[in-house]
Amino acid sequence: MSKSSIELLAKDLNLQGGVYCPSPLADMKIWSGHPKVYLDVARTGEAKCPYCGTVYKLKEGEHFAAH
Repeated sequence: MSKSSIELLAKDLNLQGGVYCPSPLADMKIWSGHPKVYLDVARTGEAKCPYCGTVYKLKEGEHFAAH
């Protein structure tokens, strides 16, 4: 299990303000990981994957503005 923390820029988030895990941003192979899960990072600035424990968080000073 991964227990890493991935720092994101606002441009790394999708249009809804989230990311999917497993993620190439975390140097994970999509095909060899757990089921794909959507994580809403924009709401609080970070989100933790319930499968692998990876934390995705916005870099300090980054802000997400919905398009």
